[in-house]
Amino acid sequence: MNAGTCWVARDGAGLYREVAAVPLLRYLKTAFLNRWNLLVFLGASAFGLLSGRPDVVLPLVLAGEVAYLGLLVSQPRFRAAVEARQAELARTQAAQTAERMARRILAALPRELLSRFESLRAQCAELRQIALELRQPGTLSQPTPLEGFQAAGLERLLWIYLRLLYTHYALARFLEKTPEKEIESDIRRLEERLGRVPPDESDPQRQRMRKALEDNLHTSRARLENVRKARENFQLIALEIERLENKIRSLSEMAINRQEPEFITSEVDHVASSMIETERTMNELRFATGLDAAAEETPALLAIPLAQRR
Repeated sequence: MNAGTCWVARDGAGLYREVAAVPLLRYLKTAFLNRWNLLVFLGASAFGLLSGRPDVVLPLVLAGEVAYLGLLVSQPRFRAAVEARQAELARTQAAQTAERMARRILAALPRELLSRFESLRAQCAELRQIALELRQPGTLSQPTPLEGFQAAGLERLLWIYLRLLYTHYALARFLEKTPEKEIESDIRRLEERLGRVPPDESDPQRQRMRKALEDNLHTSRARLENVRKARENFQLIALEIERLENKIRSLSEMAINRQEPEFITSEVDHVASSMIETERTMNELRFATGLDAAAEETPALLAIPLAQRR
């Protein structure tokens, strides 16, 4: 059963009807709120009220409206148009979310990391300009390989790179504010105190003291594990930043030296797919970065001057 017939009842399919009611209501709402439909419906209703026989005309208007909505919603082309519009709205919202996240990152990065990002971004922009100048006569209307994959690939990689820089910066601040040696010292101190409280089941007071110390010790060990994991991720993110810098430079140069759009696109896709695990790691480090999970849409980092992005 497709979305167009989702309102048809079937035995034992109560859950299906509950889920499928959402697109059905969206189709009906879109059809009803169409300006031409509203114009005709409101005009006919007004005529019915002024005709002197609203008890006859208004039910006919309502019946016609129900028949019209049912006929329109049953059309696959109409449902496809509604879904396309909904998908476009979702993409717009995702792009706005990504834009806000990019502005937040650029405003928070220290100058040295911002300069590092701008250096890589400027190189990509310069290489793009060189690629434009290398066009052959008579092909000015055709996109160069760099232009062809830039929107879907290079922008995505720059976006990953920017979030890597911010994640590295946030982890550095987290590790600076959470000294590992102090936590280790607390653990040793708690272990010593716990050793001086024997497990005497006949003494409720000692049992409460021991339980409090054990809980505190467990929390401190969890903190230490979290800090050590953050330090490992800090080192991993640093390596990923260097790797992605080289990848982006290599892809940009390749777009000029090798005029094969399909090959360039496949290379960009390969690099982007190799960063999936890295993106998952960044999403897991939201406790340190405070960033939401990355949106599927990518902000136009390559086309916007740095001053405007800040």
